[in-house]
Amino acid sequence: MKPGILFLTSLMIVFLAPSALRADMQDDIDRAVSIIERFSEIPESAIPPAVLRDAKGVAILTMTNVGFVLSGRGGTGVVVARTEKGWSGPSAIGTGGIGLGFQAGLQVSEYVFILNTQEAVNSFAKGNNITLGGNLSAAIGPIGRSAEAAIAPQAAIYTYSRSQGIFAGVSLEGTVIGTRYKANEEYYGKPVFPTDILSGDVKPPDSAQKLIKLLSKY
Repeated sequence: MKPGILFLTSLMIVFLAPSALRADMQDDIDRAVSIIERFSEIPESAIPPAVLRDAKGVAILTMTNVGFVLSGRGGTGVVVARTEKGWSGPSAIGTGGIGLGFQAGLQVSEYVFILNTQEAVNSFAKGNNITLGGNLSAAIGPIGRSAEAAIAPQAAIYTYSRSQGIFAGVSLEGTVIGTRYKANEEYYGKPVFPTDILSGDVKPPDSAQKLIKLLSKY
């Protein structure tokens, strides 16, 4: 048992930790477009348009989970915010966490986090580490046509997930999300802060327009 745990722990360190550093932000933006489109393909299990229309912001992530008893997760993505002038440009984010319990396998998951409150947006804008289930309440979001008659949000963040592979006992509790400052600097061509990006003060590059136009439908 112990050799297996040590091996998979080493695998998590080697595989997950560097991924956030190597990830190209344009790849994250392109994936975000595909993820939003896939989450809207099947009306019965889609994110209700009303939820997206009321959203103050959206974070889209691709996360890899790996483990055996001790588990680890890590991934990259982007967050955008609704401003008075429309949707902001994307700000790069990364995520990671470690958990305990019976968890075995490898899984790649796509996540959409609907930011229901300005407080949730501000947490991303400040660039501080955000712990889901910690300093921001998170709940599984409503799905399908039956939820179109929107009710008041029950949490600061609604979470939606789509997974491939096999993984048992996945939980987002304790997952930490933080700003990838270097990725933002490389993408915008200068040092920028998430508060300026998400307030709309930084003009998004043309390569972000597909994501912005997609979200502007809501």
